[in-house]
Amino acid sequence: MGLALNYTNFDTPLNQNTIAMKDQSLWFLENIDVTGIFCPQKLSGVSDSHDHKVFKKGEYIYLPDQSSDKIFFLVEGRVKIGTMGENGKEITKAILNTGEVFGELSMIGEEKRRDFAYAMEESKACVLTSAEMNKMMKDHSSISMFFMKVMGSRVLDMESRLESLVFKDSRSRIVEYLLELVKKRGQRVGYEWVVRKFITHQEIANLTATSRQTVTTVLNELRTKELITFNRKRLLVRDLDKLDAEVA
Repeated sequence: MGLALNYTNFDTPLNQNTIAMKDQSLWFLENIDVTGIFCPQKLSGVSDSHDHKVFKKGEYIYLPDQSSDKIFFLVEGRVKIGTMGENGKEITKAILNTGEVFGELSMIGEEKRRDFAYAMEESKACVLTSAEMNKMMKDHSSISMFFMKVMGSRVLDMESRLESLVFKDSRSRIVEYLLELVKKRGQRVGYEWVVRKFITHQEIANLTATSRQTVTTVLNELRTKELITFNRKRLLVRDLDKLDAEVA
């Protein structure tokens, strides 16, 4: 982490078999980057009066059953979207990073929140009401297209996760998550890929419907094979193709 390295983004292919990041970025609803494009302050004709709120680490931005009338654009920080199962177990649906959007279901008639949004670190968000967003969509056709892609990506995400739960074992789901993490947030360093702000083993377990112990075992196996190294701050993938081959 202390080395001065030059990075390229994932639009630069690792090899001919690597999928371009631009297409992959639309696969998950929670990972469509809107930085510099959809933030109201960036659009002409929109005032600077929209709320920019700061949420402390550990603060809930919204909770289930609260009114669903706002949309959030994450300017800084990290936010977790999740829900609680009937047994009280937390289910993590997404980890959001700077430039991502959440709370968008208010645009299609959701009256009460079904999920919670939780600030994993101090986070800043641009907050708009559904009415404000509807007006912006009328004035800017690009935003309407963006939300069409958002909704389509949600359907693809749901189908992908369901297929993974039905057809893949827990080890494969964990490895697939690491691959998606690299494709969405990885920075190339020579022949390797680094992901900053690596999440905890428990969060990976929540995202992949596995246990923390299973995640720890799989990560340690991959480290023993010298495919990855990791700590609390970063994940380093040494060979992306060989990691991909680990998926059963």
